[in-house]
Amino acid sequence: MSDTVSRHVSAPVSFHLLEAEPTRLDVSPARTHRVWSDAGKARIIEESLAPGAKVSRIARAHGVAASQIYGWRRQAIASGAVRRRDDIGFSSGSGHGAPGADHVEICMSGVVLRVGGNVGEDHLRRVLRAVRTA
Repeated sequence: MSDTVSRHVSAPVSFHLLEAEPTRLDVSPARTHRVWSDAGKARIIEESLAPGAKVSRIARAHGVAASQIYGWRRQAIASGAVRRRDDIGFSSGSGHGAPGADHVEICMSGVVLRVGGNVGEDHLRRVLRAVRTA
């Protein structure tokens, strides 16, 4: 064992003052806060509001947290830039997910069912029964 390690506490010890200056390593560059343009936010919000859209999937695709998309949507709704589906009157025609001549929208028990013309009556009855009992 060396002398410096085995010295007793009573031995004279000198201290050196060290000054450290924090710097970022080259392998860890500074991360800046991303700034999204209004057009970029609007595009992502619109994508997230599409019928059947999965917000978590959209968030991963754009490299943003799902909670951020929900926040943007809340702000857009509060500002009046976006209206909730309940506030929009559907008209017949071929809109995205809008019920038309071959679609019907059923609201019951807090659930919205969009049913296409190709769904059989027996299957629809089973689905409606399941929603009522859930």
